[in-house]
Amino acid sequence: MKLTRLFTLTALAALASWQAADACTNLIVGKNASADGSTIISYAADSHTLFGDLQYLPAADHRPGEMRKVYDWDSGMYLGEIPEVAHTFAVVGNTNEHQVTIGESTWGGRHELEDTTGIVDYGSLIYIALQRSRTAREALTIMTDLVARYGYRSEGESFSIGDPNEIWVMDLIGKGGKDRGAVWVAQRIPDDCISGHANHPRTHTFPLNDKQNCLYSKDVISFARKMGYFSGKDAEFDFQRAYAPADYGALRGCDARVWSYFNRFKAGMDRYLPYLDGKKGAEIMPLYVKPDRKVSVRDVQEMMRDHFEGTPFDMTKDPGATCWYDVPYRWRPMDFEVDGVKYTQERAIATQQTGWVFVAQMRSWLPDAVGGVVWFGVDDANTAVFVPFYCSLTQVPKSYAQGTADLYTLNWESAFWVNNWVANQAYNRYSQMIGDIRRVQHEIEDPWHNNQAAIEAQAQKLGDGAAQFLTRYSCDQALLATARYKQLGEYLLVKYLDGNIKKEKDGQFQRNAAGQPVQPTYGGYTPDYFRTVAKGSGDRLKVKQVEE
Repeated sequence: MKLTRLFTLTALAALASWQAADACTNLIVGKNASADGSTIISYAADSHTLFGDLQYLPAADHRPGEMRKVYDWDSGMYLGEIPEVAHTFAVVGNTNEHQVTIGESTWGGRHELEDTTGIVDYGSLIYIALQRSRTAREALTIMTDLVARYGYRSEGESFSIGDPNEIWVMDLIGKGGKDRGAVWVAQRIPDDCISGHANHPRTHTFPLNDKQNCLYSKDVISFARKMGYFSGKDAEFDFQRAYAPADYGALRGCDARVWSYFNRFKAGMDRYLPYLDGKKGAEIMPLYVKPDRKVSVRDVQEMMRDHFEGTPFDMTKDPGATCWYDVPYRWRPMDFEVDGVKYTQERAIATQQTGWVFVAQMRSWLPDAVGGVVWFGVDDANTAVFVPFYCSLTQVPKSYAQGTADLYTLNWESAFWVNNWVANQAYNRYSQMIGDIRRVQHEIEDPWHNNQAAIEAQAQKLGDGAAQFLTRYSCDQALLATARYKQLGEYLLVKYLDGNIKKEKDGQFQRNAAGQPVQPTYGGYTPDYFRTVAKGSGDRLKVKQVEE
């Protein structure tokens, strides 16, 4: 992911605040693989310069001949204009009023295929499609028609495109200006399966004669032949190997995230570890798998908090963590070299530089106004709170609204800044603080899930008033969550001040009989930390016998 924001003419003044992002993760659940029959798409917008807030684009009518200006999402550069349609649908985050949801992850691919002559970039594709489509298939058609007609401006991209009935994964890359448009493959994820993508194309070979479940550009194979990327039989064509050959970073830093998701819900995933380790002839990890149990919205939210816990890649268990409070975070750069040997850090789904994250829930048996929920959080998914925002929302609460703050302006009314305050305290003493954070996350989130059916039943009784009711509900809960998280940040600062851990009893910090603070517990360090310091300091810190 590089950037996902829609810029209208009124929003151009804010262009400077949206910069390129570095990576994203999308997790997918088919309707027969989910616990309640929902289709589910999750998405983390990961960037070192992306501010987290929730966009709202109201429905609108447009005059005949009206044009839409298109701006590049990464640079804000004006790219051109395309004709507007008569009516555009409302969009909340990355879900529209018909429950159509689109996520993405950037993978770059062959650099010579980036087209600087195209008008439509990947971000514009997402939001133009959301504003114009009633179904996932319609969104897919709109996106591919747009790049065919106006050219594709961005690098290689994977898109998750879903509605209450089906979800598609499309891998797409431009043609470098050599031909107009882009080459692409889109596959429907079976209803009883889960899938995902994370900055590397997941399409290898694909069925050439199954138009119900697999669509592709007519020249996806012939263009690869023309460019010298492929020379075998059509049935042997591998999209990823042709357009984005994997290096070790793509396997370990990208596909490993998807593997961790599959591994959580499907036994036997160890068979793909040689593939992730770049072994020659290793079995390729599939685009989708059938889980061993049903997957809930709550499961996906927890999965977005993953750091490979319990796997060979567990970020709480390597030396970078065990020496420092089991912290599962690694500052960039990810790659480094020591004594001429190259190394790489793990890259998990949850990461510190996330701008915002969502888990979209789409349900066919409910009215659209009630059925589509964007469970939305800001900053690191691991420490964020997933607030329920319905796709019929008519306004955004101040704590999540665009314009409340930005990356250079701290504002305590901003959910992004409050969440960052909590998260960045935990990054220093993770094993000590994460339990306190989890307790408050559950305190906030559990009632939303427990009360969801009752809230939605009440909304349905209101008919046309459902949108107003759900807007008020979502905004109220978002403001309460931000206030509670600010309290959490204050609590963490007080409890863990200066490396100590203040003692508690019955939910209060302990005082002595005179009302003064009791002696705290010393936070200290882990045994691995002491071993590392002892080994690295030689005799300098060793306690010696005083000579007389």
